[in-house]
Amino acid sequence: MSRPEWDHLLPRLHALADRLEAWLPPAPMPADLSRAPVWRWRSIGQGRGMLEPVAHYRATALADLLGLERQRAALERNIRQFIAGRPANNVLLWGARGTGKSSLIKALPGAYADRGLRLIEIGKAQLEELPDLLALLHGRPQRCLLFCDDLSFTRDEPGYQHLKAVLEGSVSAPPDNVLIVATSNRRHLMPESMAENRDTRILEGEIHPGEAVEEKISLSERFGLWLSFHPFDQAQYLAIVHHWLVCFGVSEPEREVVTRAALQWALERGSRSGRVAWQFAKDWLGREDAARRAD
Repeated sequence: MSRPEWDHLLPRLHALADRLEAWLPPAPMPADLSRAPVWRWRSIGQGRGMLEPVAHYRATALADLLGLERQRAALERNIRQFIAGRPANNVLLWGARGTGKSSLIKALPGAYADRGLRLIEIGKAQLEELPDLLALLHGRPQRCLLFCDDLSFTRDEPGYQHLKAVLEGSVSAPPDNVLIVATSNRRHLMPESMAENRDTRILEGEIHPGEAVEEKISLSERFGLWLSFHPFDQAQYLAIVHHWLVCFGVSEPEREVVTRAALQWALERGSRSGRVAWQFAKDWLGREDAARRAD
């Protein structure tokens, strides 16, 4: 190509590049994590994302999470080790719905943000963008919890392999200032079928799961700390109900009246959980407020 032809073509190439650049998502920009205790990862297209602060963050205080003393003690011990720069484990909180798994994680910034802890929420569909997020967090002074709520996978979901690689499965180690916490209703994060269990073999008196089951177990086992959550018994459920009524400032009538109504509320929902107790207390508060206005 002659010089005159090139000089004529070059401006057109620059113009084309400018038009293409307008269609591309911006590169992830470093965020000032000191601005907020809680952040979320927002996808911006083309497999990329950015950090944005959560402006209206509201969470239950750790002291208000009754019935979770065992789980709270183990989780806080691990978090304090992490904040202090000592070895700490990625955490899987699994168990029955409504038993406080997510609430326990969301309460952590309120107790530890002033010590540098930051909570960053990332959705399951965004796990393919984990490398970009980890690159942004590398070398930051803050200690970052990557929080993936209600996590479960099918075999062919791409996020499964990305998370598995980050959890001790890649030659590239995650940053020292990052810990992954996840909640799930499933202990192994993946559905298990009866057909897979039929592949289990007994060799020399030992049980050896089939390959499909082994694959599913291998992901959850990469979380070093497992915390199990189980449905509350009646006494625990009622204690949580009365705790929230006191917190809401409800002028409580006879205890038997509240107990009977709270048990009926739980029966209708088929669950005695902290979430159901909180929902009952809110309903009771609303009814009391309506009655007071009617008077």
